[in-house]
Amino acid sequence: MHVVPGVGTARKRGWRVGAVAVGLLLVAQGCGEPRLEPWHAVRLTREFSAAKTDEVLSFADYLELEDELFEELDDEVYARVGTGPGYELNRYSAGSASDPRDDQPNWNRSFELTRDEPVGGVLLLHGMSDSPYSLRALAIRLGERGYHVVGLRLPGHGTAPSGLKYVTAQDMKLAVSLAMAHLRGSLGGKPIHIVGYSTGAPLALDFTLDALDGSESPVPTSLVLISPAIRIHGTAALAKFKDAMSVLPGLGSLAWLNVAAEFDPYRYNSFATNAGAVVDRLTRSVDGRIAARMQAEKSAPLPPILVFKSAVDSTVTTEAVVDHLLARLAPHRHELVLFDINRFAAKSILMISDPGPLTDRLIRDDELPFSMTLVANADPGTTQVVVRRKAPFSGDLSERWSEELEWPPGVLSLSHIALPIAPDDPIYGPLALDGESPLFLGDLALRSERGLQKLPADWLLRMRYNPFYSVLEQRVLEWLERGPLEPYEAHR
Repeated sequence: MHVVPGVGTARKRGWRVGAVAVGLLLVAQGCGEPRLEPWHAVRLTREFSAAKTDEVLSFADYLELEDELFEELDDEVYARVGTGPGYELNRYSAGSASDPRDDQPNWNRSFELTRDEPVGGVLLLHGMSDSPYSLRALAIRLGERGYHVVGLRLPGHGTAPSGLKYVTAQDMKLAVSLAMAHLRGSLGGKPIHIVGYSTGAPLALDFTLDALDGSESPVPTSLVLISPAIRIHGTAALAKFKDAMSVLPGLGSLAWLNVAAEFDPYRYNSFATNAGAVVDRLTRSVDGRIAARMQAEKSAPLPPILVFKSAVDSTVTTEAVVDHLLARLAPHRHELVLFDINRFAAKSILMISDPGPLTDRLIRDDELPFSMTLVANADPGTTQVVVRRKAPFSGDLSERWSEELEWPPGVLSLSHIALPIAPDDPIYGPLALDGESPLFLGDLALRSERGLQKLPADWLLRMRYNPFYSVLEQRVLEWLERGPLEPYEAHR
């Protein structure tokens, strides 16, 4: 092999310069210390972790510890936060519009929907910084259809954003294992499925890979992955360096990627650097394990996987889901449901990036080993939406029309967080429902001068519900009840 003299030295010098530049950037970011509140600083000692496996041997133990955790949250956070005027939108102010503790149930906590004669079991795994609330609508529907449903609150979540400073991937994996063991013991061999949303998706895949290797049980009958965290943005890899430097004097702010007001009762607005590092490590591990499994000569295929994805997603690209997950798996077993952007509204030069070329490529590609369902405008001249589908290794789309589906006025696309939220959601839906909730964070089309509103502008602009949620729900039910290899029934 011919080596150009000096290239290796130049590369090493470039790496050193790059490392110094990154370090200086991180130091500069740490110079402006944000104001940290009790919910940013507290470390709740009753949170589940890998260190507590000697005292937490079952899911019942997990729930008992969770009871103690929420009592500690009351004592260490709520008791230290003021009430009354000025605190109306503070999640940690007792009696405020954002206080979730009066809700029955409090969807920040793990929940279980049981049936006398369940048809099967479903474990629901929410995303990072989220809570079990995000899969609430799907849980209720699955319970109505006869499933024994467990909505797991992942460690570090549902309490205070400071929990994200300390949570590890191992903590979350062990919690998933406890919940699956509980379902296994409750269902007597009936099928068990896992629904993973965002970070819940790699956790679902990780458990499945462990089960296929024989270290966990059972192997899930199928997986449903919603906005799955597959190959997240490359900058997430820097999170571990920022988090490591946050312990240095004056750099405490590096422990946070974002510090914001906490007005959302079921989702943290602040985001700890450690959380980004955990997601990065988890997704890289799962990616490597899937790649290694596909290269093995003899390995059992993964259970059927149904993926729901918005064509526009600031967290995960469609290319990552296609190239690093679905395209690697055994053919004729999996499906991608892709929600396109609103082509009727996408006519502005102000739009940064149009996912249309990728969508068109996926439609035309007759070598994709998985089926694909596209939820999109019937044509660019109408807001009416059509559900189209093509089979694996086919370029032919079959079209199914639904008069009920139409883009809402002023909506250009869905988002990473919108997919599992139904339009009738009392907090994040398009309309405030009288008597349902004292807080409404859905379509707030408020106009004013800068600095007047308490909610940040980028928060207001992000789509928070799925106007086509009925497509998601119907396809999930079909997937679980009749099997993904059965003929597809269009949404009606």
